[in-house]
Amino acid sequence: MIERYSRKELKDIWHDYNKYSIWLKIELAAAEAMEKFKIIPRGVSKKVKSKAKINVKRIQDIENKVKHDVIAFLTSINEKVGKESRYLHKGMTSSDVLDTCFNIQLKQSGEILLKDINTLLMCIKKQAIKHKYTLCMGRSHGIHAEPITFGLKLLTYYQEFLRNKKRLENSIKEISTCAISGAVGTFANVDPRVEKYVSNKLKLSVEPISTQVIPRDRHAQFFSSLGIIASSIERLAVEIRHLQRTEVLEVEEFFGNKQKGSSAMPHKKNPILSENLTGLARLIRSYVAPSLENVVLWHERDISHSSVERNIGPDATTTLDFALNRLSNLVKNLNIYPKNMNKNINLTNGIYFSQRILLELTENGLTREQAYKIVQKNAMDAWKTNTPFYEIIVKDKKIINKIPVNKIKKLFDFGYHTKKINIIFKRNLKKKSYE
Repeated sequence: MIERYSRKELKDIWHDYNKYSIWLKIELAAAEAMEKFKIIPRGVSKKVKSKAKINVKRIQDIENKVKHDVIAFLTSINEKVGKESRYLHKGMTSSDVLDTCFNIQLKQSGEILLKDINTLLMCIKKQAIKHKYTLCMGRSHGIHAEPITFGLKLLTYYQEFLRNKKRLENSIKEISTCAISGAVGTFANVDPRVEKYVSNKLKLSVEPISTQVIPRDRHAQFFSSLGIIASSIERLAVEIRHLQRTEVLEVEEFFGNKQKGSSAMPHKKNPILSENLTGLARLIRSYVAPSLENVVLWHERDISHSSVERNIGPDATTTLDFALNRLSNLVKNLNIYPKNMNKNINLTNGIYFSQRILLELTENGLTREQAYKIVQKNAMDAWKTNTPFYEIIVKDKKIINKIPVNKIKKLFDFGYHTKKINIIFKRNLKKKSYE
């Protein structure tokens, strides 16, 4: 997590102050429960709450001596509270606090990421509707295929991010568990009712069974979802990069009045935002593998996962938050050039109507193999000689003997390729799924 790619709201979640504040909430909730069930004297939680203060520097100073973060935290609380603090953490283990806190931080981060996705969905939807019938060339293997619309192209990303939203929602639910089960998860020294109370207080679910640590398959799912979202970000970013190439220039990143493109070449406008998003996506995906490896721990507990999560928790969520916001602004302010789209459509002299000719020939008695051979030859001739495909087609007796010239002309119709666009839009925009 570096400042350049961090936004305050998400960054604050991973600040030590927020972490220790969550620890205190967990300990206070557990104390309240223990008072309720007459495990510790009444009034402990109230006194701790009134006197306890989070002092990050003091906690760190103590930790430097005792080499244990939770003990350092509890010691700092004891210094402010006094003798009543001896009832804090009764029967609990460090993992009860650490794991529950980590899940809360992931939940908090996930909720912000959901808002980010909603914003992106609105930006994509707006541009998609605006360019619902803006013709552009569809490409397969990077080669001109058949016409589509730019709105339809964007609609695929809209639907993809709806799926991403659902993945993230499921992952947040999966990660929102609480474990207060004590050493090796047996509840030998802590009443299970305490766990239930704490989970309700913190709006979490009870972890059905823990081995002292909350199972890491939950976390693997969460980080895998972030990795998939990152791939979706990169897919759209790469599309923009391709379409901004000088030879294509169908879209272009917005460029500020005082912005510089190159240190050496003043004429350049580089797709730096999309390139940056590609790099950030690679970084986010790199956190998926260690989260999967964290699933495998020794027996009931080890801490091989701890150092990993202290890094990937803040880094993955903060970077994704930044990337989603950057992509939203990019899509919102994207320069779109329909004239260049039309120019590129016309580069191949209409050979993209080849399938229509092929199908019509098969309807008029030719086998598919026969029709394909005839149409392919004419398409290649049009390409090689830079001649309109229509002019070559109407001179081929094998074709005009099967299809009247007036019918051939009707086959060269862009409306044929856009006639179902409205149907596709309707089934993808049934409701405001981002609300």
